[in-house]
Amino acid sequence: MAAELPPTAQIVIIGGGVMGASTAYHLANAGASDVLLLERSAHLEGAATSRCAGGVRYQFATPVNIELSKISLPMLERFKDELGIDPQYRQIGYLFVLTRPQDVESFKTTVELQHRMGVNTEWLDGDEVRRRVPLMSFEDALAGTIHSKDGLADPASVNLGYLNRARELGVRVAMETKVIGIQVEHDRVAAVKTNRGPVRCEQVVDAAGPWAAEVGKLAGLDIPIRPVRRQMVTTTPIPELPPDFPFVIDFARSLYFHPEGEGLLTGMSNPDQPPGYDQTIDDDWEIAALEAAVQRMPLLERAGRLAGWAGLYEVTPDAHPIFGATEIEGFWIVAGFSGHGFMHGPVSGKLMSEFVLEGRAYTVDVSMLDLARFKAGRPVREYNVI
Repeated sequence: MAAELPPTAQIVIIGGGVMGASTAYHLANAGASDVLLLERSAHLEGAATSRCAGGVRYQFATPVNIELSKISLPMLERFKDELGIDPQYRQIGYLFVLTRPQDVESFKTTVELQHRMGVNTEWLDGDEVRRRVPLMSFEDALAGTIHSKDGLADPASVNLGYLNRARELGVRVAMETKVIGIQVEHDRVAAVKTNRGPVRCEQVVDAAGPWAAEVGKLAGLDIPIRPVRRQMVTTTPIPELPPDFPFVIDFARSLYFHPEGEGLLTGMSNPDQPPGYDQTIDDDWEIAALEAAVQRMPLLERAGRLAGWAGLYEVTPDAHPIFGATEIEGFWIVAGFSGHGFMHGPVSGKLMSEFVLEGRAYTVDVSMLDLARFKAGRPVREYNVI
């Protein structure tokens, strides 16, 4: 049974995934005392965060994304001490394998940027790549990059850690509560309408992930975020897998592998996937992805399929998130992370608490990632997305 819905709240957060939960925690931790979080699903398993692969990395191609990682990943290192739940942050390294000359040139520039910003990514030649992952077939590898502190964390633990502590700090959480309208009066937020009744409020944070554009429409806003299906598979145990096997990305094919239990998780982005909310498994694409995976790691032919699922990326035109204010006073947004939201969830919640309580974010300068950039023609393009 869903908790009783209060008639009023000062701040309403829409979305119970990592962005909403982190925002709720950081608001309460900063002293906000009347915060309500609304989640449409009955359980956190319904949030987009629960369906992501769990990767976290420093290796990005723009200064703002690198800076977000430089703050967010150390927050995961401190997470257990601060929140009381182990995020299972495993620093196994991300190994980007490059097979096209144009990618080699782009990554050289990116690594130089990372080094200037204090991120000590290692450059590998093709032979070094092959030595790092001898179980894989990368005869065509020209180069690669790896950062030792990239790796994996557990999305469910991070999401739950933020939400539990937010509750302890006084945040009210209403599950099974779908937002069906946003009341705007004199160009500012006045109330949120839900399937369980209205809530008068002064501030709304749209942290609805793949559904953020739909929430924005309710307030009359055009938010350029599209939901795009991505799917992955886990395997039965692979005894040959070494304990230091990294998160491997065949960059040209958007094909990836990482340890999962005693086996592997693998997936491949479908470049022809149309936008939509369908999270069922595309069997034909799963077969194509597994065939590509076996080409890169032939021993996968001897492994069984353990499980498979699909989730949604929340994609913007420039593959960067949207932070901050909108033309509706009191309506804030934190969404559109284009596949790397989980890893930036910790810092993003802190930034949103700064926006809502102080009017600007200062832990990281994300002013260039405002909603207005799209109409103004000033996109901030991220090359390193998969």
